[in-house]
Amino acid sequence: MNDLIFDIKTPLGFKVRCSKNYWENTILKKHKVLENKLDEVIETLQNPIFIRQSKKDESVYLFYTGDSPRWMCAVIKDREDYGFLITAYPTDAVKEGKEIWKK
Repeated sequence: MNDLIFDIKTPLGFKVRCSKNYWENTILKKHKVLENKLDEVIETLQNPIFIRQSKKDESVYLFYTGDSPRWMCAVIKDREDYGFLITAYPTDAVKEGKEIWKK
């Protein structure tokens, strides 16, 4: 993947990747508010305040930064060799799920 915009290690010990194509054609199309927020999403992955495990899929993690009532959430799917960004979005509600990491 030569169009990676990030390949970073998370506090959970696995790496997460995102390509420029995926960021522009998937993430930004769904969440236009993230235009110019790539650094904030990367910061959320590298230095979250807390991380929750999805109730629906144990290999999906929700990373949060910010403070109530406004959070940034980055949703990651962990695979054996690497993780990938499913989506990211600002939110005023924290999803239910088991808290597995806290700063």
